[in-house]
Amino acid sequence: MSSEQAENAGPENTAPEGAAPERITEGVPAAVSDEMSDEVTGAGASHVSHDGAPSEEASDTADADAEAVTAPHGVDGADGENTEVWDVVVVGAGPGGASAAYAAAVAGRRVLLLEKSELPRYKTCGGGIIGPSRDCLPPGFELPLQDRVHAVTFSLDGRFARTRRSRKMLFGLINRPEFDAQLVEHAQKAGAELRTGVTVTRVEQHGPAVPDRRTVAVVLADGETVLARAVVGADGSASRIGAHVGVKLGQVDLGLEAEIPVPPSVAEDWKGRVLIDWGPMPGSYGWVFPKGDTLTVGVISARGEGAATKRYMEDFVARLGLSGFEPTISSGHLTRCRTDDSPLSRGRVLVCGDAAGLLEPWTREGISYALRSGRLAGEWAVRVAEANDAVDARRQALNYAFAIKAGLGVEMAVGRRMLAVFERRPGLLHATLTGLRPAWNAFADITRGSATLGGMVRSNGMARRALEILDKRMDTSSGVGPAGRGVGKGERSAPEADADTEAQAEVRAVAKPDMRAEARDDAKDVPETGTSVKPEAPESPGVV
Repeated sequence: MSSEQAENAGPENTAPEGAAPERITEGVPAAVSDEMSDEVTGAGASHVSHDGAPSEEASDTADADAEAVTAPHGVDGADGENTEVWDVVVVGAGPGGASAAYAAAVAGRRVLLLEKSELPRYKTCGGGIIGPSRDCLPPGFELPLQDRVHAVTFSLDGRFARTRRSRKMLFGLINRPEFDAQLVEHAQKAGAELRTGVTVTRVEQHGPAVPDRRTVAVVLADGETVLARAVVGADGSASRIGAHVGVKLGQVDLGLEAEIPVPPSVAEDWKGRVLIDWGPMPGSYGWVFPKGDTLTVGVISARGEGAATKRYMEDFVARLGLSGFEPTISSGHLTRCRTDDSPLSRGRVLVCGDAAGLLEPWTREGISYALRSGRLAGEWAVRVAEANDAVDARRQALNYAFAIKAGLGVEMAVGRRMLAVFERRPGLLHATLTGLRPAWNAFADITRGSATLGGMVRSNGMARRALEILDKRMDTSSGVGPAGRGVGKGERSAPEADADTEAQAEVRAVAKPDMRAEARDDAKDVPETGTSVKPEAPESPGVV
């Protein structure tokens, strides 16, 4: 089954992270640190590991030992009060939650969408909408695009800059407040009910708050209990619902971002073009996304490198010539990526998006993963809600997990391989993307949504062979990061340079002859060593 087929394996229907901007403590100014300390050391801390939490199989088996007769909607509960039971309750109104709510609502189910913030609200995010994201939007959804990207400038820690252009749009750029609010509006139009300003403290599937085995209790901070036949957790990377399910996370990264207003002359220089800079720490990179009169500038690297990440952000902004402009917003967040064996459900509770640790490991892109997993979660939550016993509910939940693992799981596995190569050999990856036309074409196809990274590696012999070469070179490399150990920042040791040249030659060798000739011509446009990134970088004469 292909990833595209797996993602459409839900029942029928089309189709986030309801938190305020997360704050980071690692080397980040105090202004961005207070709230994150709770996330990292409190509820979020247990969420990062969960090694002792029940697995999908263990927890669901325990639920299957007994069943009780279920009362229909609106009948009196044991205490004599009228008790309303929703078909599906979704926690978190970001892209994942809104997609889940929409998918369940268009199936005709009674859906309640809970969000702790008032909408619209700011979310730390680059705001790139790639092809897979567009494909998962509800019918009639009009993207609130701030810009359409036709060019990408790649640089290696500020050097070796090269711009590649495309006749077709590569991807769009949005502001999350407007995008998220519009997704929620579509869920509401489909029939979902929205409640904002409510915080979920926990979910219970056993105990006095739960009237029967077909019901889940969602407990709010004010003591109110909301009942549902199925729950979807889409409450972000520090998810309380994820903690209940037992989500396990193997990759945690720290991102810093600033929204920088710029004058029209600067905005015009960036119009239609983004910058991706492979950074100085292993696995790090920076970006500039133009959105009208504002540039979204950010960097990301592995958690534990807070001070170095902060320095990278400062150097990056200065190198771009943007230090003189005052950001309207400076924020930080942690991205958390699931392990292969992390559960996606427990009983009648499913998780999606950031709450499930679903994101692309290399780029840490999460919007498309949230939209896709949210749609599937909403579709399968409908089936879970219809289940008359724990065995059937478990079967439907496992079907959801299978659809995720067969689709997004395959993409994540390839993304982890790409991240491993990138952490060790960013120079090689940069040279491949900027020097080989097939690599650029693949990048363009993936961002447009006409191909997936996993699909290319699985079905395209050239792509599979190229990744195998990169894997092999990574295994034999002794360098770490762009510079390797004991090598100046932005430079490479002689063995690294030789290995990169040899590996690039091998990658060229698996390309078709006409592509090799085109790649040789393109390689002449790479700027000389020492060239720094400027607001307007050199352009490639070739377009795709």
